[in-house]
Formats: sequence, C-alpha cells, structure tokens
Amino acid sequence: MVPTMRLVLLNKPYHVLSAFTDTRGRDTLAAYVDVPDVYPAGRLDYDSEGLLALTDDGRLQAAIAHPRHKLPKTYYAQVEGMVAADALARLCAGVDIRGRKAGALEAGAVEEPAWLWPRDPPIRYRQSVPDSWLRITIDEGRNRQVRRMSAAVGLPVLRLVRTRIGPWEVHGLQPGEYREIPTREAWQMLRKFQR
Repeated sequence: MVPTMRLVLLNKPYHVLSAFTDTRGRDTLAAYVDVPDVYPAGRLDYDSEGLLALTDDGRLQAAIAHPRHKLPKTYYAQVEGMVAADALARLCAGVDIRGRKAGALEAGAVEEPAWLWPRDPPIRYRQSVPDSWLRITIDEGRNRQVRRMSAAVGLPVLRLVRTRIGPWEVHGLQPGEYREIPTREAWQMLRKFQR
C-alpha cells in the first residue's frame, strides 16, 4: 500500500522551534505534530507564531518554501509606535536589509484582530510607549525579514503572527492545533491560487 502524502497546517505557538529536535531543550514541533515523516516547508522563527506548513512531499515542500516560487505570506505584527503612511510607503517601496532591498507586496495599518488568540506570555504593556498593528504581505522569506523591514522604518515588532501562506490560512486553528490536507488537494489549491 502506497502511503498517503499530506500537507500539515500547524498553528505554531510562541517559543516553539520549527524543528522536531533541539539540543538546547527548547519546545519543538514534536510536542504538537504526531504525523510521521513530515518536515517544515520553510520556517517560522522561535519567537513568532502562526501558520507553519509541513509536508512529506519534497516537490510540494519546494513549491511552498523555495524563493523562486514567490509564494505570498501574510503576517500581523504588533509594533512599537504608531503605523504612519510614510512607513507603509517605505515598506512597499523596499528597505535595505543587510545590503539587499526587501519590499512588501502590501502593507497596511489595522486594528488588533478580534479573532487573535492571547499570547502566552503576554506582551509587556508600557504606558509611555504606544503600540499599533500592521498587516504585511511578502513573497520572499529571508531570515527575520518582517522584523528587520519593520525596524528599518522605525516600527520594532513586539509580536509577529503569520496568518497565511499562499492559499492556506491559520483561521480555525488554535495554538498547537493542526489540520491535514491530502497532497493532491494541496496541489490543486496551490495551482488555483497561482493562476
């Protein structure tokens, strides 16, 4: 019998490593995903939360994670300071990150999402420093890209939540929960999205 290939969509909690093992004793995906032989398609930083795709299909993993495919990823970021129009324009025009330009496909100021789960531990509230929310979509995925872009326009990230990768969304999944999609269906969704 041929094993069923699949895509696993996980809502990765805060302070969980995007790997199944860690020599430093940090929480890993092994505590949340009990599906054998799946591996992350891309990564999500230890201090970021939200949607992480895992699969046992190498071609699908490459289609999701490889930069040449430019699959858009959407994030909600709680930032220090107030999001202004000039910062949004700079994010979309592109900012310099380690000698290379990185730009957002779109960026906008938003209200704190009503559907968003509370973070554990919560963000430290500072009465003297306002914070606001930013929604940003990128199609690269360089190391800590959203955090570096946001800092470059004077908006340090306090909390970062990925809500979408291509056609897939985190909605309906609480932190630590996942759902499986058969690979055939995942490919259909991806092809339809890319049209």
